[in-house]
Amino acid sequence: MFKIKDFEPRLYQQMILDTCSRENTLVVLPTGLGKTKIGIMTSIQRLNKYPNSKILFLTPTKPLVNQIFQEFKNNTDVDEINLFTGEISPKKREELWKNSKIIISTPQGVENDIINDSINLKEVSLLILDEAHRAVKDYSYTWIAKQYHKKANYERIVGLTASPGSDLETVTEVCNNLFTKEIESRTEEDPDVKQYVQDINIDWIKIDLPEELKEIKNYLEYSLKSKLEELKKFGYTRSTSDISKKDLLSIQSSLQGQIARGEKDFQIFRAVSISAEAIKTNHAIELLETQGIKSVYNYLKSIFESNLKSKAVKNLIQDLNFKSAYIKSKLALEKNVVHPKEEKLIELVKNEIENNKNVKIMVFNQYRDSAQEIEKKLNKLDNIHAKLFVGQAKKNGTGLTQKEQISIIKDFENSIYNCLISTSIGEEGLDIPKVDLVIFYEPVPSAIRYIQRKGRTARHSSGRLIVLMTKNTRDEAYHWTAFHKEKRMHRLLLDLKNKIKISNQPTLKEYMDEKKESELIVYADNREGASGVIKYLNEIGMNVRTRTLTTADFVLSKRVGVERKTKKDFVDSIIDKRLLHQIKDLKNNFERPLLILEGEEDIYSLRNIHPNAIRGMLATIAISYGIPIIQTKNFQETAEIIKAITNREQNYEEKDIGVRTEKKPMTTKEQQEFIIESLPNIGPSLAKSLLKEFKTVKKIINAKPEKLIKIDQLGQKKAGEIKRVLDEIYEDENV
Repeated sequence: MFKIKDFEPRLYQQMILDTCSRENTLVVLPTGLGKTKIGIMTSIQRLNKYPNSKILFLTPTKPLVNQIFQEFKNNTDVDEINLFTGEISPKKREELWKNSKIIISTPQGVENDIINDSINLKEVSLLILDEAHRAVKDYSYTWIAKQYHKKANYERIVGLTASPGSDLETVTEVCNNLFTKEIESRTEEDPDVKQYVQDINIDWIKIDLPEELKEIKNYLEYSLKSKLEELKKFGYTRSTSDISKKDLLSIQSSLQGQIARGEKDFQIFRAVSISAEAIKTNHAIELLETQGIKSVYNYLKSIFESNLKSKAVKNLIQDLNFKSAYIKSKLALEKNVVHPKEEKLIELVKNEIENNKNVKIMVFNQYRDSAQEIEKKLNKLDNIHAKLFVGQAKKNGTGLTQKEQISIIKDFENSIYNCLISTSIGEEGLDIPKVDLVIFYEPVPSAIRYIQRKGRTARHSSGRLIVLMTKNTRDEAYHWTAFHKEKRMHRLLLDLKNKIKISNQPTLKEYMDEKKESELIVYADNREGASGVIKYLNEIGMNVRTRTLTTADFVLSKRVGVERKTKKDFVDSIIDKRLLHQIKDLKNNFERPLLILEGEEDIYSLRNIHPNAIRGMLATIAISYGIPIIQTKNFQETAEIIKAITNREQNYEEKDIGVRTEKKPMTTKEQQEFIIESLPNIGPSLAKSLLKEFKTVKKIINAKPEKLIKIDQLGQKKAGEIKRVLDEIYEDENV
């Protein structure tokens, strides 16, 4: 019998465990109240009930994986606990799976292992999804939970989160995607948890915007209002006030959808440009109100000095109000005008360190550039050791690997740093030890982000939260938005628990068909993992094996290879000249090559390329290379086409598929064509004409220009260029 150790379960944890042991459950608990401990308790209960089973605990990031792994090691007597991360090879993960009782992993690696059938979900008696609010849309949790639901012999899913969402649609989607039957939710005010909730002293500090910044703001608001009035005139908005960034993005998306459907009215194109101008202006106002002069100046400067000037950028540059805001921001920066938030933050941190040299402070700022500036200014002060804590993506020279993130958290714990300056990466899940004070440089309108930020303090003892707000700006609006969303979230959870029946019952078709095992095998290139096609193929009953394929994105049989391109990638690959090489390889390696062109966009309006170039390439692929082109609307339709072809190939043609990762050897004829096509301005058609006329490669190379120009479409200029390349002495650049 396995046991928990070194912690005493609280009454509410035992009550929640009872529910988790009976039904798929969404557990919603405030940060610091032991959600992971509930996961540990449920794991031990399931292992004791099903001794030959395994537990799979998924969490979004590697730092979280490491923390949870350590917590399982410290609080259970299970020896066979293993970490799965992307750094461990698939073959090694397959071996570890066989020898594990508890596997703690990020979802992406497990997703690939499920696709390649290298782990067996039938053996899993408990799937725990940490930060379960992520189980929406196409995030990995959604697909993994669906696969587990279909395959598990002893199904149990437990989702853990502090905040599943603030609207009915989102919370219901999370519950449906996790096949939830029960919700166990607590707030800080519930009697069974209240005694364990650490006090948080919250202080909202309101700050006035300086006159110089108000003046710049006025110019930007005049500019924005003129854009909104044009959109209203065209009928795309009813108001010129209370328009959020989300509203503007929605208008832009709707307009682009109209263009994609073939509506090419001048008014639509004009409205797309205006909406882009409005979005940029709105963002500039947000930077000014919430961050300060340097942030807004750098943003405006990037627009005015951009090398790629779209219609929207050109219009903004000519807008007198927008231009005035740019000039005024430059002057304000030269006068060292700063946002009073910056001064207040420095004052707060300085006072905290002076009053308590052991204090730990965490500052949240959602803009990386601003966070960098804060780090630099704080580190100029005595006894303050600040460190930037950001995500992995490299932006303006910053970006931390997961190993570096783990190291920084450890250094913060050991007081090497006493102040972390964090972007959104620090909001989710991480047990950052003993944070005495959390400071929001700006409020956030998201209930989930507000709850997670607030939860960085008062985890193990009382804490403090300070929110900096600029008066009469979106700071105040965002604060109240998050506040009301949090209240609404708790009401929704109560409604869902007491009134709403979660509609996750399988359909009749699922009862009849979903459990069937497919014998159809598709080989897919590893790089297709992000497209959605592979996961959907798996959902519709295909056995997918991922490999590194030299040619084609999907191999459906010995004779059928498929190159899949989104419309944007198709146009991009014409411009960077990848496409013809890929098409040639496809033709040379498969008896029945196929190109799938995916997407609903208007292919002729995606890039600044002449429509005839696109038409010419489509004609070359279809006629010169004889490769059929099938158009699909989305990745689901692409997967359905692949399934239909695979079914035909493997059930009605030769069954054995096999897969080559190397290219097929060329025939002598293909090698001859390949050599001649490498000459300047010689395409497949002209290469064939030359070989038919001269019979051998040697005769073509030795032919004089006057002989070459007798071939149709090969004029004096092309012949001269061929002879120049053949006769010119090779110069080694290294000599």
